[in-house]
Amino acid sequence: MEKIDLQKFNKSRTLIKDVFSKKESEKVEIAGWVHLVRDLSKIKFILLRDITSMIQVTGIQSKTPSEVFNNMEKISRESVIYVSGTAVNSKQAPGGKEILPEKIVVLNPAEELPIDVLDYSKTELPKRLDYRFLDFHRRKIQAIFKIQTVIANSFREYFYNKGFIEMQPPCIIGSASEGGTELFKVKYFEKDAYLAQSPQLYKQMVACSMEKTFMITPVWRAEKHNTKRHINEIRQMDIEMAFANQEVIMKELEEVVKYIVKKVIEKCPEELKLLEVNLKVPKAKYLSYDETVKLLGIPYGEDLNPENEKELEKKFPDTIVFVHSWPLSLKPFYIMPKNQNPNSKLSEGFDAIYKGIEISSGGQRIHIPELLTERIKANGLNVESFKSYIDSFRYGSPPHGGWSIGLERLTEGICNLDNIREATMFPRDRDRLNP
Repeated sequence: MEKIDLQKFNKSRTLIKDVFSKKESEKVEIAGWVHLVRDLSKIKFILLRDITSMIQVTGIQSKTPSEVFNNMEKISRESVIYVSGTAVNSKQAPGGKEILPEKIVVLNPAEELPIDVLDYSKTELPKRLDYRFLDFHRRKIQAIFKIQTVIANSFREYFYNKGFIEMQPPCIIGSASEGGTELFKVKYFEKDAYLAQSPQLYKQMVACSMEKTFMITPVWRAEKHNTKRHINEIRQMDIEMAFANQEVIMKELEEVVKYIVKKVIEKCPEELKLLEVNLKVPKAKYLSYDETVKLLGIPYGEDLNPENEKELEKKFPDTIVFVHSWPLSLKPFYIMPKNQNPNSKLSEGFDAIYKGIEISSGGQRIHIPELLTERIKANGLNVESFKSYIDSFRYGSPPHGGWSIGLERLTEGICNLDNIREATMFPRDRDRLNP
């Protein structure tokens, strides 16, 4: 198999998207994956794809070197090839440019494909996930993760520019972060430990000393569901900030989601077009829990289900709907009672619904050790298991609050996907541990 000098090629390589701005008859060197091959006898076409775009490589019997021309139709789809040749204008070619090849090197031939990797693949999602490394060859899948990259980077950029400290929380913990039994137990030397279900307790400790913190971190939930909306390993985009109640942190969430969507629109127009998504910077709507249950006609004291969330999207399209001031009984033990009143039945907790999906949950935290102890007991949890957490608020802790956005959930909503697994590079659910 012929090789190329990769060091030399990296200096001379032209990305496919840049070929379209080359002058007529300019020499180029490109590389990528063979998307399609067509043989029309005296003319042969290879549609070549790299991460930036696609271009037509056109072999003409009367002009192309015979060895190159004769071997073009033998190259299998998704093989990786190097092409050197001339960029020329062509009204018939996609994008108005094509490459007349002078040399083609097959760097690695592809065997028969186990799944369809064309943009409109008919292969079912479970099998595509079995061959996820090959599914990544599809331009639509690449578009999803280009958008997800912009989402994560924009989130980080927004809070970095506002002076937040980035933190890296531990992913192995000694006790439940949020209570409950839905944890993955692991053996940690001679002790039992758990995969973190949330960075909640740790980000509070940071916010209570350094005021403002953010992170993007994996978390694990051992819930035995099997739906299109849930996976068991997720990435969270979290913040926590001092001197804040639910109103303050909801506003931060509103502004960062608007910022993220604006950046996606600016940086990913081709990806949005490929996914057939007409994305708009969202508005915001604030509703109390009481107002929400009356609006939807559901019983007081119930959580919102997926149908309720979709109904809110119908009533308020292209809007982040904040449902705030939930009943205390429906929120985790660490959420502050409304207005810091220990006797209140309401909380300083909220959910945010966007694109018919709950993308975030958060609120003001309890920073008063005695009240926190009461709430832990009221939720049937062992106070001793949270001793270090409670003690962290005994030495000067300000009022504070925060939230988390599921990265995959937000990607799913922005890209109008039907299943959260589409927005997860390597999903982990109840049945899937590979690849």
